[in-house]
Amino acid sequence: MSEDDNTDETAAEVIRGANRQPIVSVLGHVDHGKTSVLDLVRSIGSERQASVMDREAGGITQHIGATEVPADVLNETCKAMLGGKEFKSPGLLFIDTPGHHSFVSLRNRGGSVADIAILVVDVMEGLQPQTIESLNTLRETKTPFVIAANKVDRIHGWRCEEGRSFLESFASQRDDVKSYFDDRYWKMLGQFSSHGFNIERYDKIKDFQQNVALVPMSAKEGEGLQDLLAVSVGLAERFLEDRLTDTIGPAMGTVLEMRDEIGMGKTIDVILYRGSLKIGDKIMLASSDGAFTTHIKGLKRPKGMAEMRDAGKRWVNFPEIHAACGVKIVAPNLENAIAGTTVHLANTKQQKIDAEQSIRQEWRAIYDKMPIMCSVCQKVSPRVEFIEQCQKNTCPDAVEEKNGVVIKADTVGGLEALAFELFKLKIPVRQASVGPVNKKDILMAKSIQDPLNKVILGFSTKPNNEVAEDLKDDESEVAFFSGSIIYHIMDAFEEWREKTQSDIEAAQRESLVYPGRLLYLKDHTFRAKNPAIVGMRVVGGRIHIGQKIMKMDGTPVGQVKSLRSRSSDELKEASQGEEVAVAIQGPTVGRHIEELDEFYVDVPESHAKRLKKLKLDPIEQEILEELIRLHRKQDHFWGR
Repeated sequence: MSEDDNTDETAAEVIRGANRQPIVSVLGHVDHGKTSVLDLVRSIGSERQASVMDREAGGITQHIGATEVPADVLNETCKAMLGGKEFKSPGLLFIDTPGHHSFVSLRNRGGSVADIAILVVDVMEGLQPQTIESLNTLRETKTPFVIAANKVDRIHGWRCEEGRSFLESFASQRDDVKSYFDDRYWKMLGQFSSHGFNIERYDKIKDFQQNVALVPMSAKEGEGLQDLLAVSVGLAERFLEDRLTDTIGPAMGTVLEMRDEIGMGKTIDVILYRGSLKIGDKIMLASSDGAFTTHIKGLKRPKGMAEMRDAGKRWVNFPEIHAACGVKIVAPNLENAIAGTTVHLANTKQQKIDAEQSIRQEWRAIYDKMPIMCSVCQKVSPRVEFIEQCQKNTCPDAVEEKNGVVIKADTVGGLEALAFELFKLKIPVRQASVGPVNKKDILMAKSIQDPLNKVILGFSTKPNNEVAEDLKDDESEVAFFSGSIIYHIMDAFEEWREKTQSDIEAAQRESLVYPGRLLYLKDHTFRAKNPAIVGMRVVGGRIHIGQKIMKMDGTPVGQVKSLRSRSSDELKEASQGEEVAVAIQGPTVGRHIEELDEFYVDVPESHAKRLKKLKLDPIEQEILEELIRLHRKQDHFWGR
């Protein structure tokens, strides 16, 4: 019998007791070990999974993941600390959230679902910017949390032993190592205190309502996990009983992502945090075109300790599921579902009305955060502040600036992340949407007047087939920056803006210089060097004083110091067909240049970009294209 046929047997596993399992959000600074902690949690199950961290883009978790740890695994792991007791909770549901600072909105969404949180801090590095940001999130959402003081193995002389509790480990360390640990601990205590939090090592706490528990551990070496789990479950059971029993009402969950699964079609991974869902139920979700309704054809959960993103074929069917759990939903028309939004039960007319209103409010909240610029005071602020302040108060005649960038992402959280970064740079957003880059996005970006904002930023999304080649074209009017790591996108975008701004300023300081082609006339050598003065005919285009001359193969020759006509009049410029005496600083006749040689008159790169947009005569156009070709042999991006 296949796994998918085990419905009756596995259904018994989800019979709900008095409490639902607590949802635990894992927060912290990038590289402090959030995913490593969850890898360690997953490793205690009967079906150990390979590291998720190894497969994340750039080693950074960028989509919320979920891992369920059943009660029997918790009790077995922590039995040495429980003294014969057992947890009342049916297990723990871990949410692994992004650690990079730009994911504050997505992290807040994860935090709003979570009952408790684990804040992972590198014991050697202490509080970092994203740690502080996480603390602010926890304070705002009033979420109880435990501190996982990770990487104690980095303390000089510390000896780890897999599976050992922190208390056993600490007792076995040398006195000098204990002293070094205490130094790091007291430093962290001071850092947390400066942000308004009283922390204490978990085994020394007398009042968990007055102090935040700190659990030292090493996710890498597998030490201290039982301490962390015991404190986390104990905290939830002691202070969140009302919350954990409040599971009655229409089902609600968070869409983690939409995926195309072999044999299933389009599916969505969901964290169900309220109510129940069963096969046949109608659900309402958000799409870019508004709310839509579908019906559940399948409910699947990972087998054993499999993590939702890595379950592969290890899925088990359920006729009904209850909060809190991670579940894969199979249903028609899910291709438009947007990750990061809420899924609602919609069996009755009233449920549909309530769900549609909730979805509208959710989208409104997202767009209210998008940065826009007031055309009167030039202040960049979130859209809701613009409406409240500029339109109504500060600038009564203000209208929304239409020169913002276009942003795209695969999830709502991705859009919020890009908007968050752009707001810090005081760059407005003209249009924001979820999904692949399409023709409408390109047309919108082309209509933007500010050359520094004629851009599309795409986070974890790509152009569709219709526009992919247009965006790759070197001559594209729109700059496109995309990737799966958001700060790489922003770094490339900022670098491009700086270069573009520099080019604009340079072009504004100089008059536009046109290209040209010259012929060194026979028997017209007037001076051999310092500078060389020779007679030349302008075969095509024009020549200016100060321009540089190169051979037909791109070899530099020198710079034009002066021009004289046949009547010895000084000239600033000579055009096609004219013959002039040209003084060139640099070459020596007979060594570097010869009679009847032909040369190109070069143009600055910033001018080449502007010239490409002008209507040149055919010969000038031909010369410009040849100059660009020669320069791109050395610099692939020259003149782009």
